[in-house]
Amino acid sequence: MNLWSALALAPYLLLLVLMLAYSAHSLLLVLVHARAPQRPPPTPLTELPHVAVQLPVFNEENVVPRLLDAVAALDWPADRLTIQLLDDSTDATPALAAPAIARMQAAGLRVQHLRRTDRHGFKAGALAHGLTQTDAAFLAIFDADFVPPREFLRRAMGHFADPHVAAVQGRWTHLNRGWSRLTRAQALAIDGHFAIEQEARCAAGWFLNFNGSAGVWRRTAITAAGGWSADTLTEDLDLSYRAQLAGWRLVLDRDLTCPAELPTTLAAFKAQQRRWATGSMQTARKLLPAIWRSPTTVPARVAATLHLTHYAVHPLSAATAVLAVPCVLLPGLVAPPGPLWAVLLPFGLTVLGPTTLYLYARRVLGLPVLAGLRDLGLLTLVGIGLTVSNTRAVLRAFQPGTLAFERTPKLGLVRAGDAVRRRYGVPADGLRVVEIGLACYCLTAAVGLVWTGVYAVAPFLLLDAAGLGLAALGSRPHREETP
Repeated sequence: MNLWSALALAPYLLLLVLMLAYSAHSLLLVLVHARAPQRPPPTPLTELPHVAVQLPVFNEENVVPRLLDAVAALDWPADRLTIQLLDDSTDATPALAAPAIARMQAAGLRVQHLRRTDRHGFKAGALAHGLTQTDAAFLAIFDADFVPPREFLRRAMGHFADPHVAAVQGRWTHLNRGWSRLTRAQALAIDGHFAIEQEARCAAGWFLNFNGSAGVWRRTAITAAGGWSADTLTEDLDLSYRAQLAGWRLVLDRDLTCPAELPTTLAAFKAQQRRWATGSMQTARKLLPAIWRSPTTVPARVAATLHLTHYAVHPLSAATAVLAVPCVLLPGLVAPPGPLWAVLLPFGLTVLGPTTLYLYARRVLGLPVLAGLRDLGLLTLVGIGLTVSNTRAVLRAFQPGTLAFERTPKLGLVRAGDAVRRRYGVPADGLRVVEIGLACYCLTAAVGLVWTGVYAVAPFLLLDAAGLGLAALGSRPHREETP
């Protein structure tokens, strides 16, 4: 290999090293979790404080009655409970909520149905507005598609016996895990996030995040951290890190569970992931300088960097797919296929971390490990399929100005035969042509390389082609349907 070929190859190798770093981080979280001591259960409170349950909703006709019924059944004294429906809806959601609110008020519950004249600040703005309407010392937050169990507050509030705890995050479980192969694949990933990633960060004393729902915040911690901010699309992640930079702690309680609805279509899932990708990178851009100036340990800062920039794997993946062919065909690099391990090793190292984490999470949660393999293949393809959509989402994080909050449609589908009152639309992302084009490039390149006897990257390109093709063909935008 001559000097120019080596210099041309360097960017490709750097991309591979960065992708391996994220995979290695997943393995590290598994190791930290495996070595962490068992956490004691929370101490029951002797005095029950005033708690406000905040329910931020926007156009949720399919699920808002279910949410209100679940919150009405929470086991907490009525005289120390305020329920806030933070309703920015422009459809029939307020009218559907009204009967449930009337029943709750007749039962002696204090319920505030708060309507704003505009959606300034989106979810962060709604939560901040709700704070001004209550003097509660603690705020429990549930998104519209969650169904909090009766005992949720009793267990969560015990963690606040420690005056340094800012927030307690519960583990998301799944109302519709078995709805389809797509929901099973999503459940596999979410289980890994809560049961392993979040628990490991908590055990190691690293930064972890409130996930936006199924958790409780201490009011003084919100204020000390600067309050809710709408300058990122992940207001939950942003506030979590600011609170920890201010000296507060967050706690993840694996046994504090709350079921939620998973997106049932690939288009809805892509919309959710786009928002999370943009918001995570916005938060990284905003807070990483402060994190690296903070007195935390170097491992904690590195872990925070990999956490906040995790969605960078998508532009890295796109770049490696595009650069793979010209790099392989550089003078001096074309060689016989060699042993099988030389072909499989790079791919194996890239997927080893996430695969280990997801399957280990099933063992921790008492779920059949081998059954998880059934959904792992689809999860891998779907993750690859997000490459183009999430790459654009990551790049949008560096645009100036405030971006619109893209909601994830909820249909209220849990069992076969469940009725849908309204099918909310998912706008076209305008990237299906790019996904199809990149899929064709990867497929053509893989076939061409095999034809010329160069096999080194062909398996990866074939997998990229399959994932991108699935994303393009399986995620047609939804048309909104009214009842």
